[in-house]
Amino acid sequence: MKSAAVRTVFIIDDDRSMRQAIQDLVESVGLRAEAFATGLEFLSRQHAGNPSCLVLDVRLPQMSGLDFQRQLADAGIQIPIIFITAHGDIPMSVRALKSGAVEFLTKPFRDQDLLDAIQQALQQDSAARERQAEIHNLQERITH
Repeated sequence: MKSAAVRTVFIIDDDRSMRQAIQDLVESVGLRAEAFATGLEFLSRQHAGNPSCLVLDVRLPQMSGLDFQRQLADAGIQIPIIFITAHGDIPMSVRALKSGAVEFLTKPFRDQDLLDAIQQALQQDSAARERQAEIHNLQERITH
């Protein structure tokens, strides 16, 4: 049995108390959490290649969460995203989900709903990383 990689939940929300509350919740179930006030702050940090997901507020000061989702995709950064917002509407949630978001939760949300979405996102990311590793191994075998 292989050892489990450290699984990290990244949190981007401009509300300090919300960031802290989510970080505390995530850490209470044994996951690692890192919190950021902006998407640019998140991008400026090095992130290990372990399974991870992103809890992302829709309304951020410099760039909306939806625009940040598109920027990540354009940059080839694949990370499952769970959107949270106090100001959501149906078109916004449809846009987020069509662009690949795992979940779209409106504040206030139940802790368990967020934890369930995080587990789903981490499982998706783990499976994607395993597929990439298998593809890489096959490519190595073919070229050698």
